[in-house]
Amino acid sequence: MRFSLSVLDQSPVREGGSSTDALHETIQLASHAEKLGYSRFWVSEHHSTSSLAGSSPEVLLGAIGAATRSIRIGSGGVMLPHFSTHKVAENFAVLASLYPGRIDLGVGRAPGGQMDVSQALSPHGGADFRHFPQQVVRLAEAFSSEDYAPKITPEAPIPPEIWMLGTSHESALLAAELGLPYSFALFINSEMNQAIFQLYRTRFEEKWGAPAEAARAGKRHYSSLAVNVICAETEQHALAMARCREVTFLRFLNQEKNVRVPSIEDAQSYQYSAQETDFVTPRRAMSAIGTPEQVRDKLNLLAVKFGVDEIMAVTICYDFADRLKSYTLLMDVMSESS
Repeated sequence: MRFSLSVLDQSPVREGGSSTDALHETIQLASHAEKLGYSRFWVSEHHSTSSLAGSSPEVLLGAIGAATRSIRIGSGGVMLPHFSTHKVAENFAVLASLYPGRIDLGVGRAPGGQMDVSQALSPHGGADFRHFPQQVVRLAEAFSSEDYAPKITPEAPIPPEIWMLGTSHESALLAAELGLPYSFALFINSEMNQAIFQLYRTRFEEKWGAPAEAARAGKRHYSSLAVNVICAETEQHALAMARCREVTFLRFLNQEKNVRVPSIEDAQSYQYSAQETDFVTPRRAMSAIGTPEQVRDKLNLLAVKFGVDEIMAVTICYDFADRLKSYTLLMDVMSESS
């Protein structure tokens, strides 16, 4: 099955490094991904965590746009319930004016952090996640309706494409109902049932008709799957790289302070408990880790299983050179088999 290949980056902060390093590495990685031929490059939104530096995708996308020339760039995503819909629309109108035809506006309803973060971000002391569907409708109207008021400025020559992000049946149904492309975060929810994408496709066509008919109405039938990917020249090194991310996440879940991505040596010395092994094993099964050929085969399997148009690779490891090499090996092997 043919599918497009893209990147979702979370600006990981490694032991011995800084948030400044992480953000500059994300910008460098975007340029690298563009040269390799990836379709799009998204950045995430996380708050109050020492291990991921990207708390403001809008700001980071401004720097990424300046460092690249043609690759689509976007948010994976903006946690909309925290914010004024109008302000989000204007932020992305500025980006779409600076980089016409290149901006994706991925939105989600997840907190992006603990609930105290939600209270701090929201002007009225907390986000009301129940209003998320209405916010997305309003956001779409901001870029498509002449009756939307007050007017969004600047007027972007090509509006950003709005994407629905999610990890559940509810987000798939909402994407279909609104006629939006849909991206599922398998790297977050490894227990996803493949029926979610079938639900998206069925409900979309019930509401909007076949993809060509929907396109005439300005709706886009398209789906992507965000997957943990670690690609190395040997399976052993790939597994060692992947363990760095696993240990980072386990330390975060264990509420350790100042968690950073550990070195391979540190990660290898971390002893998993039986409970941690049970937690990690199914998530590893839904990742693509190994040699280029092993990763290619796993991504092909996932693309067929879920019936998606695009795979977004999420690669977190300790060494930035390893991260760059992983994306290089992945694109090389996928290009050879296309």
